[in-house]
Amino acid sequence: MKHDNPKIIHDKYAPYWAIALVVFAGTGLATIWIDLGAFWKGYVLDITGPAWNYILFRGLFTAYANNVWTRFFTPKRTLTIFLLVCFGIETMQLFNVYEATFDLWDLLAYISILFPLFFIDLKLNKQSIRSVE
Repeated sequence: MKHDNPKIIHDKYAPYWAIALVVFAGTGLATIWIDLGAFWKGYVLDITGPAWNYILFRGLFTAYANNVWTRFFTPKRTLTIFLLVCFGIETMQLFNVYEATFDLWDLLAYISILFPLFFIDLKLNKQSIRSVE
């Protein structure tokens, strides 16, 4: 991969990210229409939602772009924002800011796929940075 530039590396993996995006979004949204029990209704959207949005915000599923959006949503910054939002939602539920049920397991659900996606993205991102040097 030494001869590849960031665009080639990004575009090579974009179809796989697109498939993951569709699978996560489809699975998450299926919880609205299909009832497969308490785990399905209670946690699957919490697991897949941050994951599909991470791919979406990072622009991993599209052709390579070097613009303001992609420069702002770096892997670390995107993960940080998503963790703050997810944990903020649970904190607001804990303090009854809005009508919802606080569940400590939601915190684990949020990061269960988000962290692995982040580490994969980070590895691919470092690979493309090394290829430029």
